[in-house]
Amino acid sequence: MSYMKELLLNWRALVAALIGLGTGFSFTNTTASIMGTRLVEDLGWSMADFAAVNSLSLVMLLAFPVVGRLTDVIGVRRTALIGFITLPLSFIGLSQMDGSINTYKFYFLVQAVLCITTTATVFSRVVVQYIEKARGLALAIVASGPAITGAIVGPLLNTYVETNGWREGYIALAVFCAVGGAIALLLLPRERKIAGLPAGRPAGNLRRDYTEIVATRAFWVLLGAMLLCNLPQVLVLSQLTLLLRENGVDAGDAGVMISAFSIGMLVGRFSCGLALDRFPASVVSAIAMGLPSIGLWLLASNLDAPAVLTFSVFLLGLSYGAEGDLVGYLVSRNFNVQIFSSVLGLMTAAIATSSAAGAILLSISLAKTGNYVVFLVACGVAVLLGSLLFLMLKGQAAPVHAASRSSVGAAE
Repeated sequence: MSYMKELLLNWRALVAALIGLGTGFSFTNTTASIMGTRLVEDLGWSMADFAAVNSLSLVMLLAFPVVGRLTDVIGVRRTALIGFITLPLSFIGLSQMDGSINTYKFYFLVQAVLCITTTATVFSRVVVQYIEKARGLALAIVASGPAITGAIVGPLLNTYVETNGWREGYIALAVFCAVGGAIALLLLPRERKIAGLPAGRPAGNLRRDYTEIVATRAFWVLLGAMLLCNLPQVLVLSQLTLLLRENGVDAGDAGVMISAFSIGMLVGRFSCGLALDRFPASVVSAIAMGLPSIGLWLLASNLDAPAVLTFSVFLLGLSYGAEGDLVGYLVSRNFNVQIFSSVLGLMTAAIATSSAAGAILLSISLAKTGNYVVFLVACGVAVLLGSLLFLMLKGQAAPVHAASRSSVGAAE
């Protein structure tokens, strides 16, 4: 089967996952930024109290492995259904808030625990079940769902909220997510298409599956790489503008440079996806995740020319975009499909742990030094070491093929 023909023949799996991710929990990153300002202004919350709500996201460190396991046991459709019922209901609840920030915290927790059943940990599974040769590109396309939705729906939602208020905005979000979720669930192909289990081996044996995971060398390699490579993620999420301002960049130029991050993210996501389908995944991963170390060291240096800073930010975006499909791809090539989401859930938790640890380290570093230099240099070293770990991944396991083929054990 040709490369592009495989994508066309399995369009339902691809489109279902794309829509599911684009209308699910990941889209709340866009909605939170739009609604946040209005909530603070209308309900009289302090910026500090509102910012503190995000600390509750730490609950996802425990929730993601559970969601991954649930997906492997009951399937993508049933798992995602939990989120696509809960997410619209939570938006309706938010529209009825009485002004107490504790109410907002409650719905934040509900989404953080139940609605992450609509994230890549769940929907990536249907892609790896159906698509083999073009898997890297397919995962890149699917991972772009939230960005596509944010770019199209975000401005429309912002205008709607400006005109009708945040309460009506939440109602509109409930309808949007419910409709999008319904379409995604209806498009999902049957999981029984994959003959993924060896004869006599039933799914859902907790002890057996996790014993297999921790006994696989690839798990520890990926875990170490994720923990090291994601330490500087806090810069991307909240500190990039402040970092550029420290390097003497004014507000206008900072906006241009941040757009280089978005471009880098797009280039990284699709170039990495295409490369994974053509070259050794270990080498592609090492390069894609290692390049940001150069950007971090340049940002720490005295080289403050606009071109240098823009290039540095571009490298950060390149890696951030590549990781979106790289992790799922590597998990699918090194583990059997029946435990794919269990492993991916653990990797997602590791990424979140690393990001939180990076935020703590940055806070300590800024308190001690008053600048970003030490943190940037240290993170550059960590990222380089983490990227080199990918080279320890040996030959790829034979993936589970569609329809008539069965899975092969994980490569070590």
